[in-house]
Amino acid sequence: MIPTWSVVLAIIVFGAVQYLFHGVLPHHKHELLPMRLLMGYSWGTAFASYVLLVGYVSRDVRRRRMPAGLWMLIVVVMPGGIGAVVYFLLRQPMLMPCPHCSTELTSSVHFCPQCQFQLAPVCGRCFRGVQMTDVYCAQCGHDLAEDHAPARLRVYSD
Repeated sequence: MIPTWSVVLAIIVFGAVQYLFHGVLPHHKHELLPMRLLMGYSWGTAFASYVLLVGYVSRDVRRRRMPAGLWMLIVVVMPGGIGAVVYFLLRQPMLMPCPHCSTELTSSVHFCPQCQFQLAPVCGRCFRGVQMTDVYCAQCGHDLAEDHAPARLRVYSD
């Protein structure tokens, strides 16, 4: 799910932070070496994680058919990862095609609104969603075997 360019860039960023802490900013007091190691690894991990997060958002925004440029700008520009939090709070649900007519649907629907293809099992009496393994409806107690649901939507035997 994370693109290859993001993984490679995260490794480069981690290495650059290590070079910064151990090559550019060396300290000649040996008693501060553990602190320098800790700070180098922590900041390197934080920056590399942020690059991986930006890579994840760049791929996820395309999967959800949202405006990629706008969301990448928000995630990169807003400080401290606030842009990523905003993205995860406001992102659109995943869409899936109807197997019968290819209409784009959210995962919460039980029937396709274009062709009435049944996507998930529902109770024949109260029309609430049920599990494939249920024999009786948990809401109204209806015997689901009487509904004659398609075989692909039931696990129990008639």
